Amino acid sequence: MTVLVTGGAGYIGSQMVLELADAGERVVVLDNLSTGFSWAVPDGVPLVIGNAGDPELVAHLVGEYGIEAIMHFAASIVVPDSVREPLAYYRNNTVNSRALIECAVQNGVKNFVFSSTAAVYGNPAEIPVTESAPTLPISPYGWSKLMSEIMLRDAGHAHDLRYVILRYFNVAGADPRRRGGQSSKGATHLIKVAVETALGLRPKIEVFGTDYPTPDGTCIRDYIHVADLVRAHSDALHYLRSGRPSLTLNCGYGRGFSVFDVIAAVKRAAGVDFKVEIAGRRAGDPAQIVADSGAARTALGWRPRYDDLATIVTHALAWERELPRRQVASSEAIAAPSA
Repeated sequence: MTVLVTGGAGYIGSQMVLELADAGERVVVLDNLSTGFSWAVPDGVPLVIGNAGDPELVAHLVGEYGIEAIMHFAASIVVPDSVREPLAYYRNNTVNSRALIECAVQNGVKNFVFSSTAAVYGNPAEIPVTESAPTLPISPYGWSKLMSEIMLRDAGHAHDLRYVILRYFNVAGADPRRRGGQSSKGATHLIKVAVETALGLRPKIEVFGTDYPTPDGTCIRDYIHVADLVRAHSDALHYLRSGRPSLTLNCGYGRGFSVFDVIAAVKRAAGVDFKVEIAGRRAGDPAQIVADSGAARTALGWRPRYDDLATIVTHALAWERELPRRQVASSEAIAAPSA
């Protein structure tokens, strides 16, 4: 039996593929490479270039590879972009997810792990936030994911489809073995941007708002290491395969760090200073959001291993230094003449 990983050439999806391959699972990746990279998919794992919302293609893959579980990562994820281009986000995140869920039902796929987001909570009234908190997104990105959650839950009730919805908090870091990490140009993730600035790849880093109701005025987030996040997905897959009921779970550590905290951590890890510029708030950014992840720990037996901001930053730095070599190796492989 095989696991289909949509978006498996992207940041988190490729880390998931590494985790599954390391465990001896059969995996196939479906990615349109709009933000992913073919070189991020490990050798021996089939990469199919296409859209997760293409029902004919997905049905073909289910039959060809004997797919029994889908891990759905493919999505657009930049909150400010979703404010500017909401219809594009509803198409790529919600419409495509609907098509994928329907295809799973029609083709007998029983297990579905969905990549959701803490953005479904909007500005939560209580911190840390539990899964029972009201879902009131403040961005089209958050709404696009919440709509997908609702469709998946309804499909699960109506059909023989069990799911785990994982609501991510702020994912950061890289594979501890430097096999992968955030690789997109122009990324907006704070730790990625700060690391690039520390290495001289950007002239400065902007802090979007210092007037939030937080101790230092900047936004507070719960940063989770990507390796711990994909381990939660593996735990979710084992949970579903054991026949247990569907769940919706938070994925975070339960501790928050401000924008200034993160910048200071990157400066310490890199051993350099860099320019920090204050800018206005961005649309769609909540002031503070921190997870209560007790349910994931209890239900899945999830045990994070990298719950440390310095470790997350150190792994992100190591990957950023490795990335140019990976890109050069990939370019040389593409340019090499075939035998």
